[in-house]
Amino acid sequence: MLKQKGFTLIELMIAVAIVGILASIAYPSYQNFVIKSARSEAMSAVLDAASKQEQYFADNRQYTATIADLGLSTASESGLYTLSATVNGQSFTITATPASGVVTKDTECTSFTVNEIGVKGSTGSASTDTCWKR
Repeated sequence: MLKQKGFTLIELMIAVAIVGILASIAYPSYQNFVIKSARSEAMSAVLDAASKQEQYFADNRQYTATIADLGLSTASESGLYTLSATVNGQSFTITATPASGVVTKDTECTSFTVNEIGVKGSTGSASTDTCWKR
């Protein structure tokens, strides 16, 4: 009797099922990790823009609503968030909102803000403290 080498169809189907189960568990965890790491990019971009806004105020005695005046792009480093500035007299708010990618599916921390006195804010289902501490 000849000994056959290789896999049977049942063995192959079991291996495919195992890989499928592992992927269905790993992919959502990976997406969650990517979202959380992208939040740190948004926080960094907002704080950097606020710092540059204060420097602009020191040089020009007024805030600017144009992000380009601060020497920054309206997109975050990887383009996942869009930066905007709102100026109201002697106050400002810098906002980072999701622009593309997996961060558009983030419902816990949908946007990040900081104002002229350093008060941090966020929108979404999670509290501001929770969003800024991640």
